[in-house]
Amino acid sequence: MYEKLKAPTSGQKITFKNGEPQVPDNPIIPFIRGDGTGIDIWPATQKVLDAAVEKAYNGKKWISWFKVYAGDEACDLYGTYQYLPQDTLMAIKEYGVAIKGPLTTPVGGGIRSLNVALRQIFQLYACVRPCRYYPGTPSPHKSPEKLNVIVYRENTEDIYLGIEWKQGDETGNKLIKLLNEELIPGTPEHGKKQIPTDAGIGIKPISKTGSQRLVRRAIKHALGLPKDKQQVTLVHKGNIMKYTEGAFRDWGYELATSEFRDECVTERESWILSNKENKPDISNEDNARMVDPGYDSLTPEKKKEIVQEVETVLNSIWETHGNGKWKEKIMVNDRIADSIFQQIQTRPDEYSILATMNLNGDYLSDAAAAIVGGLGMGPGANIGDNAAIFEATHGTAPKHAGLDRINPGSVILSGVMMLEYMGWQEAADLIKKGLGEAIANSEVTYDLARLMEPKVEPLKCSEFAEAIIKRF
Repeated sequence: MYEKLKAPTSGQKITFKNGEPQVPDNPIIPFIRGDGTGIDIWPATQKVLDAAVEKAYNGKKWISWFKVYAGDEACDLYGTYQYLPQDTLMAIKEYGVAIKGPLTTPVGGGIRSLNVALRQIFQLYACVRPCRYYPGTPSPHKSPEKLNVIVYRENTEDIYLGIEWKQGDETGNKLIKLLNEELIPGTPEHGKKQIPTDAGIGIKPISKTGSQRLVRRAIKHALGLPKDKQQVTLVHKGNIMKYTEGAFRDWGYELATSEFRDECVTERESWILSNKENKPDISNEDNARMVDPGYDSLTPEKKKEIVQEVETVLNSIWETHGNGKWKEKIMVNDRIADSIFQQIQTRPDEYSILATMNLNGDYLSDAAAAIVGGLGMGPGANIGDNAAIFEATHGTAPKHAGLDRINPGSVILSGVMMLEYMGWQEAADLIKKGLGEAIANSEVTYDLARLMEPKVEPLKCSEFAEAIIKRF
């Protein structure tokens, strides 16, 4: 079946049922070593993963690794511009779960980004990026330990879909002309707006299906968290982009209050219920006035709308969520994107899962990673209903390749995510314990060592892996 690959002779496939992995005791897992420093960090990662699985399960479970190719390494084997060979796509589709190091952005070959291509090919719609602090990790923040968030970033839509035309392109000019002469004038709310005729132009699609499947997965994740972390925040710029980002927010709330009605409460619902609990005889109008401090200056129509909201909430969920029962539910709220960038720094302990669209999630996950030690300590996963790929979140850093000095933490922690996804929590916990204790003991690679006070002698990439393992 494969042109240049040979699958392991032992092991079984991971299959999927209702979007969840069904994992055998000896799964076959394809891995992509990665370009640049992948030559250093993948061997260190594989060693840590294998040691943790052996320690946790004493030979009753193990991984059969299947090497596949992408990026520059694939071109060496398959030929020029063969950055993402069919062999690799077939293997990931066949075995369901894969892990990879960093990949080069192709020059030529027709693929803008290998990472984006993999996400779109396998409909890996949820990019999951946990950001938590390991004590001892140098950070520019005074209290990085307060941040413990998981970013759920929609992976397949928004501007990352890549539908755009450069300035001067014939098709782009036709679209600008159509918009300026017919579509914009035909939409009264746009007034006399016009797109400059010398503009590049792109499309930003946000769908109800794409939004709700992301929020659904985020809420399911929240159900498994400790009670004080059961919160999902919808991050958006809906105050400006009402029909894309604003719709994402509205569709998220719709999903939470329909599919997860028994498990969820929205922030506004909690206010309404709390007002009633604190003052049982409060009128719906006074309740509305407390929910919206600007109530008295609103138009009669808007006042009526908020009073109706209060009445609907009390009639529909008071029995199931009232009298404090809402405090045991998953809290679903929303925040404007620019505000949340500030709040994860000034009030980080108020947030848990941040669900957002593609571009906002790209910025937000990197900003959160910076607080807890940078991308070298930032794991990532791309998850769909029939496949999942776990990956380093940093670049290839080719100038460091082959020097055995780069931090393998990102790929190791992505491996931890993979083990947790597979249900192998015991092995995952061993790695988190080992990594945390190594860092606390100042046994780190150069990227962290150079930021520590007092200065410490850095470990090699391979030595850092050994430091983790010896603490199992």
